[in-house]
Amino acid sequence: MHKQVSYFPVLVFFIIFVPGAWWAYRIGSGTGADQNTAAVVGIVFFTIALAIAASIKIADQWKRAVVLRLGKFRTLRGPGIFFIIPVVDTVPYWIDLRVITTAFSAEKTLTRDTVPVDVDAVLFWQVVDPEKAALEVEDYHMAITWACQTALRDVIGKSDLSEMLVGRESIDHELERIIYERTIPWGIKVISVEMRDVNIPPALQDAMSMQAQAERERQARVILGDSERQIAVKFEEAAKTYQNNPTALHLRAMNMLYEGLKERGTIVIVPSSAVDSMQLGSMAGITALAQNLAAEMEKNPKKRTPGEES
Repeated sequence: MHKQVSYFPVLVFFIIFVPGAWWAYRIGSGTGADQNTAAVVGIVFFTIALAIAASIKIADQWKRAVVLRLGKFRTLRGPGIFFIIPVVDTVPYWIDLRVITTAFSAEKTLTRDTVPVDVDAVLFWQVVDPEKAALEVEDYHMAITWACQTALRDVIGKSDLSEMLVGRESIDHELERIIYERTIPWGIKVISVEMRDVNIPPALQDAMSMQAQAERERQARVILGDSERQIAVKFEEAAKTYQNNPTALHLRAMNMLYEGLKERGTIVIVPSSAVDSMQLGSMAGITALAQNLAAEMEKNPKKRTPGEES
């Protein structure tokens, strides 16, 4: 409920009073009787100018004036210029019809699972019935602030901490419903309620962080175990493939040995049983391995065999 300040009535006052004062001055420049007449003229013009200036009111586009006549509600006026009867009519309140934001908070409030939290929220609201806002409540700005704080404390006490951290949207809707029911008799419409922040004790934050870290480690181990299981299944399938095909098994073994020997300075120790099974000890096996190494040297001249290391 803001007071309206306008300089237009002051301008009207001077426009009416200044010519009257000049006329009274001209009259008063004569005899004593003329001076008395001049005083009366000056008082009359001053009274008329003051009455007209007091009767002129101007309301901005987004405001409405509450007009009382002899203490009783008369009407709502505005926007623009309007007139009242001085002394008889009064304008105690100017109601703003724009959307207004009100920030409110609840400190050290216990949740349903007994966790103290500090919650900050903001309310977007608008006056839709200026008459009720002026007559039904003394100060609707303060009333809305207290209504929001008590509603927020009620919602926090009925919610768990996990619900406040995850289900903020449902809590916002519940707050909006409660505040709407409390403020609708005052001619106020609640547009939306939004929780800005939820602060929890530092010790609880550390505990939640440790819990989240342990949960991630558990998930990582589960994923690793599942990967090992999948690898074992693939190895089992490969073993079944090599079981009835010794030639493919020998080729795979020779390829693995060859890949290891390609690296510079690599020494591969192979059991004698593996050498016999792959027939690397025979002349044919050595010849095949030497041919593979020679072909690799021709493709990459910079690479040297392990025996050429200086």
